[in-house]
Amino acid sequence: MPTITALRELGRGRVAVEVDGAPWRELPVSVVVRAELRAGLSLDRPALRLLRRELRRAEAITVATRALRVRDLPARRVADRLERAAVSPAAVEESLAVLTDAGAVDDGRFAANRATSLAERGYGDAAIRHDLEQGVASEVAEAALSGLEPERVRAARLIEARGPGAKTARYLASKGFGDDVLEAAFGADFANDP
Repeated sequence: MPTITALRELGRGRVAVEVDGAPWRELPVSVVVRAELRAGLSLDRPALRLLRRELRRAEAITVATRALRVRDLPARRVADRLERAAVSPAAVEESLAVLTDAGAVDDGRFAANRATSLAERGYGDAAIRHDLEQGVASEVAEAALSGLEPERVRAARLIEARGPGAKTARYLASKGFGDDVLEAAFGADFANDP
């Protein structure tokens, strides 16, 4: 039975593993710790299974953190990335749990930040809701919307900047604002027409 004879830290979070006196593999430190590798450990079937499971888990977390390094993502989109990287469903679930516990994945934070960003770019509640529901649950999207400045106030600023009229109403409709806001965009003259 092959036996681990030495573990040497290489730096950069890697460990060189020797089996029966010969170099075998370089592994992440987290895998070595979680698989409980140590000098004198026989690499029997259960030990190798545990090692493989921990390697899959580390790979999944690496893929997820690479995606999160660029921008904040909701759990659903992180899971999609992991599935596209051919990560096993069990590893996806475990990785999401680890990243959620660590605060790296937080649907509430993502939804609030995304809703604020879209509102600042002139989008109405319907458009923001639609965008958020592509990645988070409806309840989370509604909670994020409730934290925004009222749609009427945001629309009033746009109407003031663009001027009332049909063109502004079409613009607001394309940005996902509600019917009550569109009526305000047409202006007082529209309401008085026969």
